[in-house]
Amino acid sequence: MTDPTPSPGPAEPVPAAPPPDPSAALSLRGLWKRFGEKVAVAGMDLDVPTGSFFGLVGPNGAGKTTSLSMATGLLRPDFGTVGVHGTDLWAHPDEAKATLGVLPDGVRLFDRLTGAQLLTYAGLLRGLDRATVAERTEDLLAAMDLVADRDTFVVDYSAGMTKKVALASAMIHAPRVLVLDEPFEAVDPVSAANIRDILRAYVADGGTVVVSSHVMDLVQRMCSHVAIIAGGHVLAAGTVDAVRGEQTLEDRFVDLVGGRRESEGLAWLRSSSASS
Repeated sequence: MTDPTPSPGPAEPVPAAPPPDPSAALSLRGLWKRFGEKVAVAGMDLDVPTGSFFGLVGPNGAGKTTSLSMATGLLRPDFGTVGVHGTDLWAHPDEAKATLGVLPDGVRLFDRLTGAQLLTYAGLLRGLDRATVAERTEDLLAAMDLVADRDTFVVDYSAGMTKKVALASAMIHAPRVLVLDEPFEAVDPVSAANIRDILRAYVADGGTVVVSSHVMDLVQRMCSHVAIIAGGHVLAAGTVDAVRGEQTLEDRFVDLVGGRRESEGLAWLRSSSASS
């Protein structure tokens, strides 16, 4: 789905947007991002309620990763503001980022460290003392089923193991908000179930989780709230039940985004299957 709305140019007035909601875990207001001629995010407004398990879904190229990157300080927006529990992310980045744990898309790690060393480095980088880092490293290795590979270099980890140690690195400082881009991609079913349990307990204790995912059934079962985005716009947002209505989340998503294709042109494929 393409967005015909151009982003404002340097000489154009910035579109007015209401102030961020200080009660929200994340509050995005009037976010714009252009890459050359392509508008990736077009005036996005979105509130993530504190204590929610929030899913962000959209087709490829919808602007999910760009939006999450701007929401976590990894990418500066052309226009707009981001509030993290009432703190302006770009005006006070150190204060806001201290409360965030981020698993970005295509995460690159210091993979010549072992799993235990990587977690230790992440904890010390966040300002934790060594005793706390050591204790939390052991807890996270156990939770992610990485104890047997604690002394294995991350470069030798499988894709799923790499995802798990990256997630553990995002959690070691006990952030108030976890923002996770495709956290279950390449993770085996048992590990995925354990991670979901960890995240649910984190939310039950007052934390907020934002996940980007292509798996609608997973979002429907796991999340309390969801936003559907396409073309850099929010098409629907709210509780999962409110957004999907009487439909499944996947059917509601397809209705909003469009793109379902008729298959009449594949009659040759069906006839081939029947003849065999």
